Amino acid sequence: MPDYNFHMHVHAAPAGPGASRTQTVLRFSLVATLAYVVVTFVAGLRAHSLALLSEAGHNASDFLALLLSFAAVYFQSRPADDSRTFGYQRAGVLAAFINASTLILIALWIGVEAIHRLSAPVAVQPRLMMTVAAAGVVMNGVIAALLWGVARDVNLRSAFIHMAGDTLSTAAVIAGGAGILFTGQNWIDPVLSLIIAALILWSSIGIVRETLNILLEGMPRGVSLAEIRSEMEAVEGVCNVHDLHVWALGSHSSALACHVTIADIPPSESACILVNLNHILRDHFHISHTTVQFEHIGCGELVGCVVPIEEMASAAPHSHHGHAH
Repeated sequence: MPDYNFHMHVHAAPAGPGASRTQTVLRFSLVATLAYVVVTFVAGLRAHSLALLSEAGHNASDFLALLLSFAAVYFQSRPADDSRTFGYQRAGVLAAFINASTLILIALWIGVEAIHRLSAPVAVQPRLMMTVAAAGVVMNGVIAALLWGVARDVNLRSAFIHMAGDTLSTAAVIAGGAGILFTGQNWIDPVLSLIIAALILWSSIGIVRETLNILLEGMPRGVSLAEIRSEMEAVEGVCNVHDLHVWALGSHSSALACHVTIADIPPSESACILVNLNHILRDHFHISHTTVQFEHIGCGELVGCVVPIEEMASAAPHSHHGHAH
């Protein structure tokens, strides 16, 4: 069966001055966040504040988010090789899955401890709570501002949103400390802990779901297979699109493979069709790694192979042929 295979892929771009500045910002953010996690954890133990301990756990999730962003910036500059033809994108995804799963366990522990403290309140030191939380607001605010200055892609924009949200949650600890200081109501501390634990749980479950989808080679988020097929079949010269597969390679990259039926024309004439198809896939769906196989005979799918319809009725079990995927 005559067919033509066409491929389009994008190589990693070398790191430039912008990438170097981004890595510097992320290094500073990682060191500052890790230091704050340690300080908050120790202060939480000294002040007997579950809210501060919860904040330490929450900022551990910040550290994870920043680490993943740093890893993404580093790995996306590394070229693929003969052993890893799609590069090293899945390493960061696997790390995110493991760490987010651990954060879910931390959030559950915080929730159980907070419920216990609601029934048996523990006296806390609100002034120490407020002092440490104030330092956290300054640190998170500075990091958010720095990330805003380099947030040129989805990866870094998501890290900025994460840190900006944490600036607000840390400010809530200050409000809680003030409430305990002026009212003497120690139940405020475990209630704040429950709120912070809910934030950790919500963000961690989102990471687990996204990474599981990537590891299981699911569809990229926000992409519809039916919409891709429809727009591809709307290209002039395309009769139909079948054996269509789309999967996520990483958080922000996807791949596509398909068979496209066209008229019986020379490859030189089909080049224009291929350009239009890749234009739609790249600009409308952000899919840059594509493998398109052109065919000019109507085909049916049979056990992963594509077989000409007119041959299917007469082919013996040992004589059919096609292309496995």
